[in-house]
Amino acid sequence: MKIVAPLILLLACAGPALAEGPLLSVAGPEATRTYDLAALEAFAPERFTTSTIWTEAPAEFTGVPLRRILADAGITEGAVMATAINDYAVQIPLDEMTDDHPIVAYRVDGRTLAVRDKGPLWIVYPYDSDPELRSEVVYSRSIWQLDRLAVAE
Repeated sequence: MKIVAPLILLLACAGPALAEGPLLSVAGPEATRTYDLAALEAFAPERFTTSTIWTEAPAEFTGVPLRRILADAGITEGAVMATAINDYAVQIPLDEMTDDHPIVAYRVDGRTLAVRDKGPLWIVYPYDSDPELRSEVVYSRSIWQLDRLAVAE
């Protein structure tokens, strides 16, 4: 029990601390790039409101289309492996992305995502816009606490 309280305090403080440094690393074919919140905000943001199976009501998500981040890192074909802080990983084919979605969300309803709220980054699709986006495959690709992307082998 003595270990649990400090661990909870550490996790509660991690949200603001993570927002100050790099949030995402992308291992491209030539080099690895890192992005902090300011770098992600420098991309033209994409916004949409959608319901999810993880939230109680529809929410407005703000972020960068995943395809735009990958292109910036030199990844333009194949598939990418998206990995979360807890090492959950999922492969996402680039040919199943559009220029608009999925996005790498850094805000929900105007609030920057903290680790305890599925942040700092969450891959989100506009699920309400197309029945095909409401599938187990797409839900499995909706990785939260995202912190790494790399070319899938």
